[in-house]
Amino acid sequence: MPGGFVGRAAELAALERHYRAASSGLIPVYGRRRVGKTELILRFCAKKPTVCFTASDKLRTPQIADFMAVAAEWLAQPHLAAAAPQTWEAALRLVLGAAPAGRKLVLVLDEFQWLCASSPELPSVLQRLWDHEWQRGKRLLLILCGSFIGFMEREVLGARSPLHGRRTAALRLEPFGFREAARFHPRWSREEQARACFICGGIPAYLRRFDPHRSVAQNIATEFFAVDAFFQREPDFLLREKLAEVKQAASVLEATARGRHSQGEIARSIGLSTAALAPHLKSLVAPGYLERVFPLMPGRPPRTSVLYRVADPLLRFWFRFIEPHWSTLRRFGPERAFEQLVAPQWDAYCGDSFERLCREALPLLYAAEGVAGKFAVGEYWDRAAQIDVVGLRADGWIDLGECKWHGRSAPATVARELAARVAHYPGKGRTVRPVAFLRSQPRMAPPDLAIYALPQLYGDDANG
Repeated sequence: MPGGFVGRAAELAALERHYRAASSGLIPVYGRRRVGKTELILRFCAKKPTVCFTASDKLRTPQIADFMAVAAEWLAQPHLAAAAPQTWEAALRLVLGAAPAGRKLVLVLDEFQWLCASSPELPSVLQRLWDHEWQRGKRLLLILCGSFIGFMEREVLGARSPLHGRRTAALRLEPFGFREAARFHPRWSREEQARACFICGGIPAYLRRFDPHRSVAQNIATEFFAVDAFFQREPDFLLREKLAEVKQAASVLEATARGRHSQGEIARSIGLSTAALAPHLKSLVAPGYLERVFPLMPGRPPRTSVLYRVADPLLRFWFRFIEPHWSTLRRFGPERAFEQLVAPQWDAYCGDSFERLCREALPLLYAAEGVAGKFAVGEYWDRAAQIDVVGLRADGWIDLGECKWHGRSAPATVARELAARVAHYPGKGRTVRPVAFLRSQPRMAPPDLAIYALPQLYGDDANG
């Protein structure tokens, strides 16, 4: 599996800056499951006095006992493990009292939501210690880490939280972009790197599961269809961790992954009214599992044009290829499962994912080309046309793009198809630039068609 630490230079620099500050610091670090929070913190804490405690779903007394045992190990102070404080305030005082003198301690409370579940008073305890003792000193960098984004934003950062206004910074870790994701498999071709991203997205733990010595297809067979496959139950864990009504959420995701995108289509396919469906859509949009999409156009789009799509790449792949065939998977070996269940639709799946990658790449292309001013990136559809990529720019230009992953359509053919679709776009008075996004660089192209091949999306030299 790929090893080594990848990316997060800006986040590491921010943590280092706050550690070197003259005063104490309180920093919430949060983001979705497996996005690399703990790995980032451990990387930052190397060679610093540290207590890093990862909570679990336990009652308060055993949780405090675990904290003291961990602190004893990190600080090489065995007497801490023998202590039996009855409150979090007493435990925290003991640990800070045992920290090395003259150096700032990094105290990490990881999976903070579990600590608060067993000890609802803990945020108030931290607030009191921070207000009356810690913030006046120079000895502590307190990091509160959590994977429940809603909880962290509500109970740590929110206006009603006892800790509101105390943070000196906050870091929300997002999945890597497709260019950073490629760094996990530097020896693969751009096509293979893109295919891996179409499944793993920018989640470090997922990207590391893909063996660089195998093809993406071979990795899919092993990591999704083998009897001990890592990804076979991962979506179930994701949903159960974040959502109360898992069956309904799974039904919505499956319907959307299989092509039902309007609220009415989704509701009919799972047997709910649109009113009953609405809270499930909201609960899936909030953590980024589902996205709510409007056609991008000058002015306000019609309210009836909203669509829903599975935003998370792993969930999109799993609910399209794994969940519908769950009862038959055991009859296939890994290779046969890939050939029968995935291969027939693999190019179509990659084509849809390539459109998303192109939309993600357009701001990077603008930056490289020196495009100044504000812009918005999206897509457009109506009853007559579908345009894969729209770049709506403040300078009066509109970039309208067609994406071609599979097949080898001649650029002239792509230009004709795009011209027919551009005619339906409501961009009157704007200058339209037709753009083709292709998997490979063509030998020749019409002079009035801008072309970006996959390597260029990754920032490679067009002539390299």
